[in-house]
Amino acid sequence: MTTTGEELATAVTGPWWWARWRSALLDGGLAVVSAAECAAEGVPFARDAGIPLSAGVLFGLLAGSVLLVRRKWPIAVVLVAIAITPAQMGFLMGIVGLYTLAAAELPRRIIVALAGMSFVGTMIVTFVRVRQDMARGELTLGDWFEPFASITTSLGLTAPPVLLGLYVGARRRLMESLRERADSLERELQLLAERAEERAEWARNEERTRIAREMHDVVAHRVSLMVVHAAALQAVARKDPEKAVKNAVLVGDMGRQALTELREMLGVLRSGEGAVRRAEPVPLAAVEVAAAAAASRAAADAGDGPCLSELDELVGQSAAAGMVVRLSVEGEKRSYAREIEQTAFRVVQEALTNVHKHAAGAKTHVRLAHRGAEIAMQVENEPPPEPGSASAAQLPSGGNGLLGMRERVVALGGVFVSGPTDAGGFRVSAVIPAV
Repeated sequence: MTTTGEELATAVTGPWWWARWRSALLDGGLAVVSAAECAAEGVPFARDAGIPLSAGVLFGLLAGSVLLVRRKWPIAVVLVAIAITPAQMGFLMGIVGLYTLAAAELPRRIIVALAGMSFVGTMIVTFVRVRQDMARGELTLGDWFEPFASITTSLGLTAPPVLLGLYVGARRRLMESLRERADSLERELQLLAERAEERAEWARNEERTRIAREMHDVVAHRVSLMVVHAAALQAVARKDPEKAVKNAVLVGDMGRQALTELREMLGVLRSGEGAVRRAEPVPLAAVEVAAAAAASRAAADAGDGPCLSELDELVGQSAAAGMVVRLSVEGEKRSYAREIEQTAFRVVQEALTNVHKHAAGAKTHVRLAHRGAEIAMQVENEPPPEPGSASAAQLPSGGNGLLGMRERVVALGGVFVSGPTDAGGFRVSAVIPAV
């Protein structure tokens, strides 16, 4: 996509201070041309100054070769060009030096000062040279030509390279700024992609946890009752055939209800809404919304689900399995949001399942209170007839029941408390906001 700062740093392959060999070759060629020009201009300078020609040529070669360091020390190149202006040499070095100076990242006051010095020096030298030519009769124009020629020449040798250098420098800085911005955007996109992946993973974990909780609530209670009835059926099969038949009917009903609820859940998981779509990539902005809704979307689509109106039937099923259970309701009955009613029902259902598993035969009290801004439920069982005894059916326990109840209640902003009572029983309490 873009060239990052690290790639630029590793791209420096030229010698010394040059970033690339191409730049080194260009500066070397300009230095050779400038040295040849200054050496040629050193011949008339030596003749006019009365020094040996070899000294003039050597001086020109040394002065012209300074252009080799224009990228490293542009100020030095311009100062040398200004210094040799009276000798009427170094025109190429002056032009290239001013361009490099203006394009470099230097304070504007330095660029203006050196450009002004070069302008004044060139104007003075041109003015003197034109006056000498007119004095020798080589030029027969009027006096107006002297300032015109000096100003025009100095402007022509100073303004174009400075303006071009300023333009190239500004463009270079703009490109670097755009490159840095592109690098920054690329890093931000990478961070967003990582965060999106984290949100997607969180959503998958939440969905797996929700499905496991639903499966546990659906299967554990029904199957627990089926096992209890099967144990009772085994005990009374020969003594009381009629009661055995009733227990067998109850086992069949429980199994059908469990299969129905499982079929509804599997139908949601296999539906188009829950299936994985191989379509266009989802925008990053939509990942957060999808992740936030993933944990509750399938539950919202899974039919009406259980509600508080079925609580009497739930308690009746436990009573039919041999549990001594009593249900009391306080306050005026009213309807709640579907998630609230489902959570309240599941809390009572799981608490009764735990009584079947860990305190078979214990008296159980189920209390439901409709309050102004909340709904409260409590399932409390007394100690079993034989302390430390479990169900004769030997129901297994996975240890996920209380955890699942807590997760459901806390997800709705409620409070969940569970623990043993002073009398040796166990109590499960939950309060859920009604709004």
